[in-house]
Amino acid sequence: MSGVHVEERLSGTDHEQVVRIRDRTTGLLGYVAIHDTSLGPALGGTRFRPYPSEDDALADVLRLSRAMSYKNALAGLDHGGGKAVIIGDPTRDKTPDLLRAYGRFVAALGGRYVTACDVGTYVEDMDVVAETTRWATGRSPGAGGAGDSAVLTARGVFQGMRACAAHLWGEPSLAGRRVGVAGVGKVGRHLTGLLLGAGAHVVITDVDPAAVARLLDAHPTVEVLPDVDALVQATLDVYSPCALGGALDDATGAVLSAAVVCGGANNQLAHPGVEDALAARGVLYAPDYLVNAGGVIQVADELHGFDLARATAQADRIYATTRDVLAAAERAGATPAAAADRLAEARMAAGPWAGTLYPGLAAVGSESRTVPLDAENQVP
Repeated sequence: MSGVHVEERLSGTDHEQVVRIRDRTTGLLGYVAIHDTSLGPALGGTRFRPYPSEDDALADVLRLSRAMSYKNALAGLDHGGGKAVIIGDPTRDKTPDLLRAYGRFVAALGGRYVTACDVGTYVEDMDVVAETTRWATGRSPGAGGAGDSAVLTARGVFQGMRACAAHLWGEPSLAGRRVGVAGVGKVGRHLTGLLLGAGAHVVITDVDPAAVARLLDAHPTVEVLPDVDALVQATLDVYSPCALGGALDDATGAVLSAAVVCGGANNQLAHPGVEDALAARGVLYAPDYLVNAGGVIQVADELHGFDLARATAQADRIYATTRDVLAAAERAGATPAAAADRLAEARMAAGPWAGTLYPGLAAVGSESRTVPLDAENQVP
């Protein structure tokens, strides 16, 4: 990619800093993007994918890092948004030396960016990255970290789903509901267990037969469909995309039978306007960056000496925040995505967290507050 193309891609963005990272010895090639640090150091994962081109990688890191600013703001974290992408096949190109080289680039940013796991990177990878930078989270407990963040990500999605049920059906229960989960490798696997425990009927699909087999070993009662097309056309109450982004496009929106969309995947909307089309069909879309914030809550807590109870309590507050977003959207006659954006932008404009859970929510008329863990908020 030439410098002219980079400048064209960056023109019109509101990012604070974008860095191309390149280490010829290890083959490392990628980008780190810092979108906003109004609330604190940028925090976001490292995605390792065989992007078709550098331009595709750059477009992805810009989109993902911006979404992290909004996610961290709504999650009540003192962090801005950032993301990193590494270009390559993680099954072939990811080596300890490459990860250490990547850690040195993160260290050179001086704490402006804090990294963690994402698609193609895992807890054991963050342990290696942490050998060359102090700004790596999502490490194993043996290395002083919190372990797999998919557990709290799933918990947050489940809480968001309960909030959607309460808003739409009058009670925060998923008992008897048919929930379709697309992608059961990480978050979807943990989410399935929570849903089954709550009495839901779970229908799944995944492109990886091994992921399906692992899930069936643990939960043999789930229903399996051959692909995402079959899942979205199935009779569902809730559709939960938990794989890669772009799951909600015009074609999906036109055939989706579910009344609620609430999932763990990032950047679920294939393009702006999909949320409006869903709303026009009466589908309640819970913004992905709102409900899937449990993982970033977990890794942020790790920076302060991980406390599972503290992190879990904050992840459970996704229930209350989702209720607030849905109520604000209803009052304003807006989509939940638009309402969530306004709430996040208000908090970013207000500056660092000053002691209440979500300052900035009050500025737009929300009823959000610090909520104790009672029967309404607890995962069954």
